[in-house]
Amino acid sequence: MSAPIVVHRCEPSGDRAVTINDEMVGRAHDDYDLIEFLHRAGLPDAETVINDPQMVEWRGGHAHHYEAA
Repeated sequence: MSAPIVVHRCEPSGDRAVTINDEMVGRAHDDYDLIEFLHRAGLPDAETVINDPQMVEWRGGHAHHYEAA
């Protein structure tokens, strides 16, 4: 079973698409953006959730890294 929240590969512009249950919720430029998306989705403990591999899958790069390679 994969995590319900996916932070996708970093784009050349330095942002990463974020999906929750396969639905696009936005493009994060940093953890603050990601936390805001999760708050809007009803996750009050988003600051903790972003470090939980059962909840968040970081694809195509390191967790918490938003700069283009």
